[in-house]
Amino acid sequence: MKVRDLMTTDPVTTTPDMPLKEAARLMVKHKVSGLPVLRDGKVVGIVTEGDFLRQEANRDQPYRFGLLDALFGDEPMPPPSAETVGQVMTEQVLTVTPEASLSEAARIMAGRRVKRLPVIGAGGILVGVISRADVVNAFTKPDEVIEDEIREDIIRRLLFLEPDALDVAVKDGVVALSGRLENRTEAHLLEELTRRLDGVIRVESSLTYEVDDHRIEKMYPLS
Repeated sequence: MKVRDLMTTDPVTTTPDMPLKEAARLMVKHKVSGLPVLRDGKVVGIVTEGDFLRQEANRDQPYRFGLLDALFGDEPMPPPSAETVGQVMTEQVLTVTPEASLSEAARIMAGRRVKRLPVIGAGGILVGVISRADVVNAFTKPDEVIEDEIREDIIRRLLFLEPDALDVAVKDGVVALSGRLENRTEAHLLEELTRRLDGVIRVESSLTYEVDDHRIEKMYPLS
């Protein structure tokens, strides 16, 4: 499954000059933890709950300056309080493309500890947002839908067999495969493609085959 299959195609966005309070209202209203920041349709940053938390945490901290600064009249001015999204947003934004796999998006979010990724299309234009919740939803795919994908997409269209030629059972995302195939390569292919389906937790295979083509290739290598 690709990012484009699960992403939100009309995400709530903001601009660098939007007041922070207005951006906060948008996040609360739409129940999102972050907003892509756009300029001319392109992502220039992202503002998240963490940015608001840091801003609030620093609000009541006393501003301190050095003794020498005070003695010589070089007291620095207190830093201005942020008022707009552009003043607190993160400018280095992690993104993905619509054609990226769901697994790739999940790895980025898990590895970099972010909750959502802007999806960038041609010309750097924002086309959607993929979130952790979207990834989780992929694992709620009904067992009957998974079974149908195995039978129709893999067995029929890729292996060119009748969907009922093999036994396929799915329960709570665990797939049981059994039956006899022509060669070992086909059995391995069916097992591996099934594992890669979104929503599949585990594959339990008792597939058999007529010919061990791996063994024949070792005995008579092509050269």
